Amino acid sequence: MYIWLTIIAGLAVLPFLLKTLFDPYFGQDCSYIFRAIKLGIRLQKYKKKNPFYSILDCFLDTVKKQPNKTFLHFEGTSHSYIEVDKQSNKVARALKTHANLKEGDTVALFMGNEPSYAWIWLGLAKLGCATALLNFNIRSKSLLHCFSCCGAKVIIAAAELKEAVEEVLPTLKQQGISVYLLSEECSVEGINPLSEHITQASDTPLSADLRANITSKSPALYIYTSGTTGLPKAALVTQERVWTASFIQAVSGVTSEDVFYINLPLYHSAGFLIGLAGAIERGITVVLRRKFSASQFWEDCRKHHVTVMQYIGETMRYLCNTPMKDNEKDHKVRIAIGNGVRSDIWREFLNRFGDVAVRELYAATEGNIGFINYTSKIGVVGRVNFLHRRIFPYTLIKFDIEKEEPVRNSKGLCIQAMKGEAGLLVGKITKRSPFVGYAGNDQQTEKKRLRDVLQKGDLYFNTGDLLRIDEQNFVQFQDRVGDTFRWKGENVATTEVADILTMVDCIEEANVYGVKVEGHEGRIGMAAVKVEEGKEFDGASTFSQVASYLPAYARPRFIRIQRHLLLYLLSSLPLSLFSSLPPFLPYLLRSGGHLETGRVDAVGRVGRRHRSVLVSRVTTRRGVLDDGRVLSDRL
Repeated sequence: MYIWLTIIAGLAVLPFLLKTLFDPYFGQDCSYIFRAIKLGIRLQKYKKKNPFYSILDCFLDTVKKQPNKTFLHFEGTSHSYIEVDKQSNKVARALKTHANLKEGDTVALFMGNEPSYAWIWLGLAKLGCATALLNFNIRSKSLLHCFSCCGAKVIIAAAELKEAVEEVLPTLKQQGISVYLLSEECSVEGINPLSEHITQASDTPLSADLRANITSKSPALYIYTSGTTGLPKAALVTQERVWTASFIQAVSGVTSEDVFYINLPLYHSAGFLIGLAGAIERGITVVLRRKFSASQFWEDCRKHHVTVMQYIGETMRYLCNTPMKDNEKDHKVRIAIGNGVRSDIWREFLNRFGDVAVRELYAATEGNIGFINYTSKIGVVGRVNFLHRRIFPYTLIKFDIEKEEPVRNSKGLCIQAMKGEAGLLVGKITKRSPFVGYAGNDQQTEKKRLRDVLQKGDLYFNTGDLLRIDEQNFVQFQDRVGDTFRWKGENVATTEVADILTMVDCIEEANVYGVKVEGHEGRIGMAAVKVEEGKEFDGASTFSQVASYLPAYARPRFIRIQRHLLLYLLSSLPLSLFSSLPPFLPYLLRSGGHLETGRVDAVGRVGRRHRSVLVSRVTTRRGVLDDGRVLSDRL
């Protein structure tokens, strides 16, 4: 009897086993799972240690094992692990003495890519301090907001950012904030030069007792993400999260013999967590650049024997747009880690520059779920496997684009998307996959929590992204939902841009959205503005306002000037109606307070969240009401 039951059970699972064993990606699945298990075991060991074994401790161990190995190459100079360690000791001692920093304090770092970024962060970590990584492109209101929400008591700025600091200095003084500039001297009252203090400080090691109370849940970093309410949000990155992000290099196949190239900004999680922290985890050498240069990229790679590169979608396109050369495949780059590359650019990159294993990934700084394409299959961001889903439970749920909310059944629960169908990615919030939230912003933290997803009382993290799982279990990114768009590798919050525009004297109302431009990844900023009654549009003051308060990537490149309010809030009509209407189809519209029939020459969707439609050109009985004008068409 038992023999027959065993045979029947074996026959039942045979098709599944055959399908699994003959899956062309089975070997890669096993390799990924093996690496992930090893890293997971390591992390659990670190968490059990008392005190917690942090990424700083990993760096210090590397200093002991290979003190003279080069850690950083930068603009013709090299810094070994022991040199960086000593510099970080000097930073820690200078700040402990002059800024009175102690364990648990937060310090904001406002600077570009340079070696001191690394040793200032390490110095702060040796004091048990968390570091807020400020975007060096932000100014004024945004800068103050980012600084304030992380609760920092000290800001350290690069010398070249002195003017940006001076602009907000009165407010910083009122709040009792200590301001330090990385320069030998500064004549501005309230800004303290720091470089001389660092030079004079001792480079002897500091006691680990200074950070004895740091745990896996302690704040390590604050990294800023776009906020749909108008200003960036400070994602709290714990000590444990630094480890998990740093492991991306390891699961991608990076070894201790590799050389890693970082040209992405260190204030982002890609450059800092995956790049810098990942390099420390692997004990490797980093080639650091101030910013990406397509013309110098391969020359740098050859000169420094780079084997692993980072990218965003635009990076690969820029490289593919460079003039062709005979030696394009003459390099040692074997792995590329990043996100956002289009399939056609991906193929062109491989055809031109050789067999590079592209590790496209999907993740969010504050999120609790991510994917990595360890198979190098073009056009996908990852692959479903049982271990990943077991440890980090997630699902794709049906999402109503027009209502901007998940579709729920009669019981009030979400409906899972079918295979091959795009759905909203949500990750279950558990002890193993937590969502910590945003510093100083409980409202936005709560908005990211989704309740009653698959059963009453459960809690998930809402990624705000639509993904798709195909029949081969590959994961494909589809689109973003909400009032943000991506340009030049940066997330742009439409409300923040609109708020800045409405500060211009001549602009009464503004609505910002992203538009696709042929040959470019992401979307570029378009602003629809209504001019104040009796005023003319002032291009010069608008340009000055935008240039002063917004980073280059967030500045709208196109502006529609609207003499009449042609922005309609359609609370009862579905937006899909307008996307399907042919041009010139008459319909009722409100113009100057009167309903009348008009001819629509162009209709564009403006704001998903507010379900509004921009009518860019309308002809009515009284003539043309609006004509669009371009403020700047330079991308």
